[in-house]
Amino acid sequence: MERLLNRGTYAVLLALGLTAPFLGFYPVFVMKLLCFALFACAFNLLLGFTGLLSFGHAAFFGFSAYVTGWFIKSQGWTPELGLLAGMVVAAGLGMGVGLLAIRRQGIYFAMITLALAQMVFFICLQAPFTGGEDGLQGVPRGALLGLLPLQDDLTLYYVVLAIFVACFLAIGRIVTSPFGQVLKMIRENEPRAISLGYQVDRYKLLAFVLSAALSGLAGSLKTLVMGFATLSDVHWSMSGEVILMSLLGGVGTFFGPVLGAGIVIGLQNMLADKVGAWVTVIIGAIFVLCVLAFRKGIVGELAAWRDRRRSAAKT
Repeated sequence: MERLLNRGTYAVLLALGLTAPFLGFYPVFVMKLLCFALFACAFNLLLGFTGLLSFGHAAFFGFSAYVTGWFIKSQGWTPELGLLAGMVVAAGLGMGVGLLAIRRQGIYFAMITLALAQMVFFICLQAPFTGGEDGLQGVPRGALLGLLPLQDDLTLYYVVLAIFVACFLAIGRIVTSPFGQVLKMIRENEPRAISLGYQVDRYKLLAFVLSAALSGLAGSLKTLVMGFATLSDVHWSMSGEVILMSLLGGVGTFFGPVLGAGIVIGLQNMLADKVGAWVTVIIGAIFVLCVLAFRKGIVGELAAWRDRRRSAAKT
């Protein structure tokens, strides 16, 4: 029954996604939301299901945004090749960062990822192909596979939606697979996983690379949608933002990061013109209130409340 309920909920959400442009939602805004939702889901794969807190995921998101923008704009690559290049570069960068950081735990792991991400930020600031403080502007959308022009917002919207749904399903398959069960074991009790003979570092490294690759795909999609890549994409505050999205929605849940991304991006969009820089303070205050009231995040607390009701009904 629970699986059927989940399928019904996701079917309703998919129908809403398919009809959103016709319900008055601005396609570019929804595409931006989907990009950040994918970023949050990728980060949740690492934090929520593996138990590794990275403070440097903006490096994968932002650097891939630059890579995709440069290949499409300067080298004339098609959108699918630009997206693939960004994803591959993010996976390679994740492999390098992971090999250095994965043997550390807790705050040491987090600080290593943050330090390496700051090095990537400095590269993006100084490298000639990134445009420095001006960023990479005017990235064309091109034509998908050389056939489907993406200049139309509605066409690109359904391409982005299809990629997001495919990645969301892939993350769900990863988490429910035997590999995902080992990741959960590592999160809950790493010494026990080691005692059972699992090579924990290899599992954590693979999870880190997968998370980095999906984060890079999210950044690449964002460049394709918005037409630019800036230093804010690779700044440490972007890493903090994706942590906020995951915690707000519910770490370790499937839909929590999507909801968290929707809340954060929605508030930024609604309040930016009204309160300016104060939007950060408002989002921070909401985050503090949610952490105090919903320790497991919104989706996590709703799931816990449902379980308590079922337990009470059985007794």
